[in-house]
Amino acid sequence: MPEESVLIIGAGQAGAQTAASLRQGGFNGAITLIGDEPTLPYQRPPLSKAFLKGDMTETQLYLKPDEWYKAQNINIQTNTKVLSIDTVRNTAKTQSGEAIKFDHLVFATGSRNRQLALEGATSKNVFGLRGIRDVTLIRPHVGPGKNLVIIGAGYIGLETAAVANDLGTNVVVLELADRVLARVTSTLISEFYENLHRENGVDIRTNTQVSKINEQNGIVKSITLETGETLPCDSLLIGIGILPNTELAADAGILCNDGILVDANARTNIPHVYAVGDCAKRNITPFDRMGRLESVHNAIEQGKQAAAGILGTLQKSPDCPWFWSDQYNIKLQIAGLSTDYDNFVVRGSITDKKFAVFYFKNSELIAVDAINSAPEFMTAKKLILAKAAVPSELLSDETQSLKEITTRYL
Repeated sequence: MPEESVLIIGAGQAGAQTAASLRQGGFNGAITLIGDEPTLPYQRPPLSKAFLKGDMTETQLYLKPDEWYKAQNINIQTNTKVLSIDTVRNTAKTQSGEAIKFDHLVFATGSRNRQLALEGATSKNVFGLRGIRDVTLIRPHVGPGKNLVIIGAGYIGLETAAVANDLGTNVVVLELADRVLARVTSTLISEFYENLHRENGVDIRTNTQVSKINEQNGIVKSITLETGETLPCDSLLIGIGILPNTELAADAGILCNDGILVDANARTNIPHVYAVGDCAKRNITPFDRMGRLESVHNAIEQGKQAAAGILGTLQKSPDCPWFWSDQYNIKLQIAGLSTDYDNFVVRGSITDKKFAVFYFKNSELIAVDAINSAPEFMTAKKLILAKAAVPSELLSDETQSLKEITTRYL
């Protein structure tokens, strides 16, 4: 290839994967990877689990060591913020005033936490959980005798609750919706996780709204619920969702709508400009609908797509979306998207905490939630991607071999 240059804005999983895939694909030009955090690119999923618990060090979170980037001649600029992009002159301007030229540009700007619109939400002991620094700040506030209130019962909220509870913290989780994980799964799975946390001593409260944060000298002391009840609070964690970081791209004239709009090759509406990861919105295979996928799988897949587009090489077809969550000794593995299912069946034992829920729409398998059931997860992922017409009664019947079902319907 000609000696061209690639600028990647965002040094998370998606940005790092783009850089790695470019070098693996034979790209010999300059690669600049810019991140606004002070660290090398790192894994985010362990933040609310092993890293918070102290089972992983910061160095163990890193996707690659510093020596690898040097050996690959990838120029990493940490603690750096890009202020503007000129797609006519192909130039990015940083906060320090540096102008960086590029032939290809990749947005991997990720996402940020939604903010709670209450006075006191910026107090010193109010946290989000998005990066290494967040966990470092939270750690002194968890442990025996500490009172942690978590607002939001999504995956981050529940994973943090599980770890904090294991560390001896008194944990209360507050959720505005009528069940936990309401945006992402079925009532059955929601009930399973509510029961799991309550069994372990976490106070889960749904249909609950915070009306006031009570602070003194910038420190939260308690919170008041809409009912008038007051809860003691040594620290407050806000986990009410994320927003894609699209402002930089939109200001540069790139089409955005709850994400930077991209095609199947991660290309935006402007030639030689790509977007990958949490910030990108694409057509989701095999569901033929636009959406953002906030997952490691998506970050890696789109990083490879962008690299293939820059290299002008063929790429693999997109995989079925998949996700996971670890809470206590329970591993949840998800394949597909279950948001608009009209039927489901269960395989396995809910009581034994080893089962899978298969979701259908118009008799087509569209998703699975597998609890400590890896074979069911792997089987469903293949069947969903192939749009296989599998009768629901076969998947719920444990006398039917998963291998035989796969062989018959793929």
